[in-house]
Amino acid sequence: MKTSILSLALTLVFGGAVLANPIDGEKKAVKVEESTVTWKAYKVGGSHVGTIALKSGSLEFDGETLVGGEFVVDMSTINTTDLSGDYKNKLDGHLNSDDFFSTASNPTSALVFTGVKQTGKNAYSVTGDLTIKGITKPITFDLSVYGSKATAALKVDRTNFDVKYGSGIIGTAKDKLIYDEFDLVVDLQM
Repeated sequence: MKTSILSLALTLVFGGAVLANPIDGEKKAVKVEESTVTWKAYKVGGSHVGTIALKSGSLEFDGETLVGGEFVVDMSTINTTDLSGDYKNKLDGHLNSDDFFSTASNPTSALVFTGVKQTGKNAYSVTGDLTIKGITKPITFDLSVYGSKATAALKVDRTNFDVKYGSGIIGTAKDKLIYDEFDLVVDLQM
């Protein structure tokens, strides 16, 4: 009988510890107005550069160690910065269209960290679930944190998210070919 009560007591004490969150993380909200997300897409004849705005975001820390994060991007803010006038307006409109990101029906994209591994004093390898156009795929990238700032560079294969316009398909003129991968450079302020 004593063994049963002791077993029950240990199960309650240590079993409850397993169910409790082992990390008392502190979420730090990202200052979306002060943070930047820059994109760069490549084609045979060159490249285009622009920005897109964060809608919300946070990084989670256990002490000074990064343990998680999540972000939402406002897809309607796609902005080309290397063009002006009609060319800029046409490209911005095309990127918002169903040929690319379908922003009318997919107004946001999201990134949720699923794993964080510290690789140096301020450096991390992050695995996350990236959602674009309602399609979620895993992505891995490096992220650095310095005080109230964080930076990351991501390479995204757009075809994983059903963004296939000009993607080397048969019949696409070589000078109109758009490479499948695009870059995101993220500078966060907390």
